[in-house]
Amino acid sequence: MALAFGAIAVRLTYIQAVSGGRYAAMGRSQRIRSVTLTGERGTIFDRNGQPLALSVDQTSFWANPHLVSDPRVEAEALAPVLGLTAADLQSKLSSDASFVYLARKVDDDTAAKVKALHLDGVFDIQEPKRFDPSGDLAAPLLGLVGTDNTGLSGLEQKYDTTLSGHPGKMIAESDPRGSPIPGGLQQYSPPTRGQDLVLTIDESLQYQTEQALASEIVAARAKGGMALMMDSRTGELLAAANLVTPPPSASADPSTPPPPWPQPVPAPSATTFTNVYEPGSVNKLITVSAALQEGTVRPAERFSIPNSIQVGDTTFHEAEDHPVENWSVTDIVANSSNVGAITIGEKLGKDRLDHYLRAFGFGQPTDLRFPGESPGLVLDPAHWYSTSIGTVPIGQGISVTAVQMLAAYNTIANGGVYVGPKLVKATLDGKGRSHATPPSVRRRVVSAPVAADMTTMLDEVVRVGTGTAAQIDGYTVAGKTGTARKVAPGGRGYLSGAYMSSFAGFVPAERPALTGIVILDEPTPIFGGLVAAPVFASAARYGLREFRILPELAVPPPPGVPLATPMTAKAAGEAAAPPGLTPPVVTPSQPATTTVPGTTNPGTTPAKPAAPAPAGQPPSPSASSTSTTSTTRQSGSAPPTTAAANRPRTP
Repeated sequence: MALAFGAIAVRLTYIQAVSGGRYAAMGRSQRIRSVTLTGERGTIFDRNGQPLALSVDQTSFWANPHLVSDPRVEAEALAPVLGLTAADLQSKLSSDASFVYLARKVDDDTAAKVKALHLDGVFDIQEPKRFDPSGDLAAPLLGLVGTDNTGLSGLEQKYDTTLSGHPGKMIAESDPRGSPIPGGLQQYSPPTRGQDLVLTIDESLQYQTEQALASEIVAARAKGGMALMMDSRTGELLAAANLVTPPPSASADPSTPPPPWPQPVPAPSATTFTNVYEPGSVNKLITVSAALQEGTVRPAERFSIPNSIQVGDTTFHEAEDHPVENWSVTDIVANSSNVGAITIGEKLGKDRLDHYLRAFGFGQPTDLRFPGESPGLVLDPAHWYSTSIGTVPIGQGISVTAVQMLAAYNTIANGGVYVGPKLVKATLDGKGRSHATPPSVRRRVVSAPVAADMTTMLDEVVRVGTGTAAQIDGYTVAGKTGTARKVAPGGRGYLSGAYMSSFAGFVPAERPALTGIVILDEPTPIFGGLVAAPVFASAARYGLREFRILPELAVPPPPGVPLATPMTAKAAGEAAAPPGLTPPVVTPSQPATTTVPGTTNPGTTPAKPAAPAPAGQPPSPSASSTSTTSTTRQSGSAPPTTAAANRPRTP
């Protein structure tokens, strides 16, 4: 007996003195429950305070398997209510854990049905869930939020730390049934709500832009499209549309008419920032602006422009055959002449052309640093091919994003000053105080006189050119269309018959307030003036009303800038597809095979004569497009007093 009591005493001493802490901890773990409380995610507002994304508390259900009386019976009761399999639920309810999630953020009706079951060991907790009040509006831009309230893409990802806030914690001491123990440990650290974001996006203009783009995608049977609208003065993005077409359903009977084109849906990502394309003729803006700034050419300077030009071992042709013309720089721009642009590019030289491409923002991401944003592709002049001085001036052999090209056109709209694109206007803290974000970065690229000269040339392109579908009654619209071959996957060559069609411009041309760009992926017809320009007009027209932007008085052109004439304005650019057109094919390993509209690849058989395209439109990437205006401009027709006030000025 003495030995037995001695053994018991030793064991008690070991439990109490030596292992007491471990056993006490085991007891606490059975009584004390700790739950992390997710902080409410901040709301994303448009510029006018309309919510674009917000969080609402929803009910989540969890279980303590140690308290579940019959896992199989409870699983069978929960399965039809939660829409889950009984086997999965039974596995969770039978696990050796004190906390398992059964369902996260269910709707109110489902939550009420689960609570009505009164199941042992099953509890509920409130968690915030992300909702988009306007549905899919601007969905690629806003991005996605995961179940654990973490931003996965778009602005939700970029500003995840700002929006998330800080989690809280709840600690409670409960009996085996899960009921609080009176006088037991109760601790609550509330979560901190995240800050709100106020975007520069205007909800109504975003909707109008998406609707106009979607309508044109269906009408042109395009694979998708992108559109951006910007406040010309501040660089604030007012709309960013990114749409794609779902795969069309195939008809079982070939003799039946094709099915209706599917309605576009939001793109998987914000392609206006993440996807690149070869810009084509819209890039001539940079070629000519650079040459004017460097003094390489003057607006009134005249050039003898033949129908073709030899660069290296490749012959570049105009989009439409014409005799040798005596054209000014204005005529070259108005006619969207490939030969004229290449001639100017050769006078400028590859190093200076490369400098201005980068000065306008190509080859590097914008200050937005949007998740997945591409810097584009601009080769160093040391790695140019012998034909690059022919391709780059007309927008081939380089790749840009839509937002980069938008910022380039906005540079001219701002009197030669680059204004960085901006998406977030302010943040709102927990007390509702607004904290404005820094203004957009600005830097001068070309002088104000050069920007004014370039604007006049764009006006002339518009007035007598091929982009008349972008006209807006009462306003002068300056812009340019482009139709560029679509690069094949992997970047080697071009897809046969596939084009990216675009329009970029600003309005009113006399004092720009809105700058925009529209790009369609593989539309039919392929011409930017027919498919992209109308979308710009629709969105810009709405924006002019939305922001109450009044028309400006027409002004005479700057001294020394000649006007174009309607007779010659379509002679080279996008008037019609020339017979025997073979689309260009450019690959890094075969630079010598580069061709442009009106040429054939060396060693290939000329294509079958193509059907004429609509008058005033291009068949290829270098078959450029033109801009459009609804106000007829005549030299000296406006009061001289308005010229200085209304021309673009340095901010």
